[in-house]
Amino acid sequence: MTAGLWEHWVLPGIWITVQLTLYSAALATAVAFGVGMARTHRSRVVRFFAAFYTEVFRGTSALVLMFWIFFVLPQLAGWALVPMWAAVLALGLSYGAYGAEIVRGALNAVAPAQREAGVALSFTPWQRMRLILLPQAVPEMIPSFCNLLVELLKGTALVSLLGIGDVSFAAYLVRLATTESAQVYSITLVIYFVLAFLLTRGMKLLERRAKAGIGQFPEPSATGGRLRFRRSDATSPELSSTGVTGGGASR
Repeated sequence: MTAGLWEHWVLPGIWITVQLTLYSAALATAVAFGVGMARTHRSRVVRFFAAFYTEVFRGTSALVLMFWIFFVLPQLAGWALVPMWAAVLALGLSYGAYGAEIVRGALNAVAPAQREAGVALSFTPWQRMRLILLPQAVPEMIPSFCNLLVELLKGTALVSLLGIGDVSFAAYLVRLATTESAQVYSITLVIYFVLAFLLTRGMKLLERRAKAGIGQFPEPSATGGRLRFRRSDATSPELSSTGVTGGGASR
């Protein structure tokens, strides 16, 4: 590819893909937590509507939903969304339904004794959710959310069918201009891989911080590096590799 094609098509396409991913992920996260927490609500009515939303959007094609929002919704509502926001709305609602199941599963995985402790302390349902359940459930959600975020990144390629100049659309234009399909699409694969790798590294860091915040030590990294976190008690002893407590003789 020439430098001009890279500068005018591919680089803007990368930026549009990043924006689509971030905006859709923000909407999907809000939907996932709202619907996921509603799935654990005491009211059957709330649980029913949350489950209905989840089943509808999990069973609907994100591409067809995108076309419906962009082409059909203006006829029904009398106003239209620009392609960018139509794509964000479709992706956020679709992937938010998958995320809602992640949130529901993580909340239900919290030990029942934790809920009972909140009741014993006279916490309101919202206080139990905010102070007890979510701090323990969020670290368990992050690995699944990481996978969903990578899937969302790859799902942004659908927006090229609306004429949005993302990476996929830019690659198509470059291929038409150069007729070099192998080189163009090989570079496109690398671009998506690099973006997905950066997202994965960021989510791994977030997971480590979240687990450290509740006193859990994450699994060792694949590179074998040592992970260190600040201890809540600076005078607490450390365990050596032999399992013997160090830091001074016992009294």
